[in-house]
Amino acid sequence: MSETGRLIAETGVRPSKSRGQNFLTDGRVADRHVGYAGIEPGDRVLEVGPGLGILTQRLAEVSGSLTCIELDDALADYIEKTYGGRLTLIRGDATKVPFPPFDRFVSNLPYSVSTPIIFKLLEHPFKKAVVMVQKEFAERMVADVGSPDYSRLTVNLFYRAECRILEDVPSSRFNPRPKVDSCLVSIVPRPAPFDVRDEKTFFDVTRVCFDHRRKKIGTSLKGARMIDSAEGIPYADARIESLRPVEIAEIADAVWESKTRAAAAHPNL
Repeated sequence: MSETGRLIAETGVRPSKSRGQNFLTDGRVADRHVGYAGIEPGDRVLEVGPGLGILTQRLAEVSGSLTCIELDDALADYIEKTYGGRLTLIRGDATKVPFPPFDRFVSNLPYSVSTPIIFKLLEHPFKKAVVMVQKEFAERMVADVGSPDYSRLTVNLFYRAECRILEDVPSSRFNPRPKVDSCLVSIVPRPAPFDVRDEKTFFDVTRVCFDHRRKKIGTSLKGARMIDSAEGIPYADARIESLRPVEIAEIADAVWESKTRAAAAHPNL
């Protein structure tokens, strides 16, 4: 029996399908996961969903400032009992509770919350994140334009960070065994590779257009009342899946300029 299997038996924890709980069983993968993070003296480390602590144990050995966020009461009790004085435990839903300041983000992300956690992560300053995610999710993170996996997630990540898949992790390395393989992915923040007039408008345009990815850009933006007319909007007859992030930025700039002109023309509206 693996260490994870033994802990599941001893603690009586029943992995929750609804919460996407699949516990890593391979210590060698956990060693590499922590190694990829490049934790340095003084780094503050954040782990979401520590589970039974296969990463937590290793993180506590290399970090003097470790915070874990755990929603499941039984798992939180186990982490607190086992590592209490060596970390700060936050009990709650990581999609809702505020993240503390951190430098490195190291997590086996529960599959059910991968999307909101990554978007939340990108709102914070940090040095590096290394996350375990479902393989199909990892492919969305690094997809090329024109790929079926190309998404709002892809564009947001590309704007904010360098993202790459580090290694595939077979489903056999988890308990219970999921139906799909996973990947370790690194996210390293960097300056945006292109300028935008207004970041909020850029992210709003990206969201609206990917929410209606089969529609033409102009149709999507008018439907969302972001513009009154597609006149002057570049790529208005294209679909979002065919546009590179820098081209989406051109659209966002045109939308922002259109709204700014309208506001100036009607200051009392």
